[in-house]
Amino acid sequence: MIWIKVKLRMSDQAWGKEETRRNMNAPDELMAGLEAAVLSVGVAAVRRAHAGKLALCDRLEAIADSLPNELDRRECLLAARALGPGLVKVHRYEENQVFPLFCSRFGETAEARETVERLKCEHFEDESYAAELREALRLAARQGRVENPETLGFMLRGFFGALRRHIAFERDHVLAQLASHE
Repeated sequence: MIWIKVKLRMSDQAWGKEETRRNMNAPDELMAGLEAAVLSVGVAAVRRAHAGKLALCDRLEAIADSLPNELDRRECLLAARALGPGLVKVHRYEENQVFPLFCSRFGETAEARETVERLKCEHFEDESYAAELREALRLAARQGRVENPETLGFMLRGFFGALRRHIAFERDHVLAQLASHE
């Protein structure tokens, strides 16, 4: 018995040139769908992170309002914990995942790059300020009182005020632009 292999020409195959052209474009469509999914996941993650940060701001405001006589040690410890690595993790996610999407959506414009640079600087400032505030809250919780309530109150109000403004800017400018392209 003799086996003969026959290779069909492209034009002799069941599917024609038009379908071949459509199939060749499929990776582009797949990539567009993947980018849209990544964008949607990123926007949703940042919105959840913003909700958590705003809850932290409310907690810090309640502590500031309780000064000088009604300090809740447990609330101080919980707030100090929330000011730790979780805050840094959220910032890194935004910087590594969401901000590049923002820049790529707008053609790497100077305005987009400046916006991202501003937000990254604010992240750095917030993280530095959070570390100082975390130590102050831990000390207050350990001692059960605050040696200088005006200073702690000022620190708390300065931090949560800046954090709320930062969140509002990200929501109104970065997320609004990204969500309009989902």
